[in-house]
Amino acid sequence: MDHPHRVVLLAGPSGSGKSYIAQRTGLPVLCLDEFYKDGDDPTLPRRNGQVDWESPESWDTEGAVETIVRLARDGRAEVPVYAIGADRRVSTRTFDLAGSPLFVAEGIFAAEIVRECRRRGVLAGAYALRRPRGATFLRRLARDLSEQRKAPRVLVQRGLALLRSEPTVLRRQTNLGAEAARGREVLHRVAGLLAGHPSHPDQSRSSGA
Repeated sequence: MDHPHRVVLLAGPSGSGKSYIAQRTGLPVLCLDEFYKDGDDPTLPRRNGQVDWESPESWDTEGAVETIVRLARDGRAEVPVYAIGADRRVSTRTFDLAGSPLFVAEGIFAAEIVRECRRRGVLAGAYALRRPRGATFLRRLARDLSEQRKAPRVLVQRGLALLRSEPTVLRRQTNLGAEAARGREVLHRVAGLLAGHPSHPDQSRSSGA
């Protein structure tokens, strides 16, 4: 089945700048963090008695894929609104592509759905954002502190653990099918995808010339 819209998946370690690069593309952006499971979900993975929010099992993979497929087919869908501080979904909102042939779905678990999105015929491209580990650590900590996601001590401990695990995270994401790339490389590739899309205005004009 041909879909009128397709998705660009943008993965990368926490704090690597996924949201920033996604916005820089100029495309509609679906935040995949909205698909975390609620904190009282019995299927949540645990480590040392605590919920392991860094595990893909803490995320609603099926719900994310179905929403992306619906967006690719219909151009709009209802998406959850997740409150990270409360560890739960608090509402829903309508996400509308406004006619854009491509949209970005970004999040640390984006690479987990590369194969399924490709199988469903909705994938335009998949990238894992990489940047110097020290810069990622500082960016992540500043973001989490400003948003008061958790207590400062918890955020620092989490940040140090993520700093150590970052190479492993990036390796997993590339093994799942996401291409490792720096921010400007992602923007260049997305621009190429958009220019080559048959419903893109520039492409339509050149085809009719």
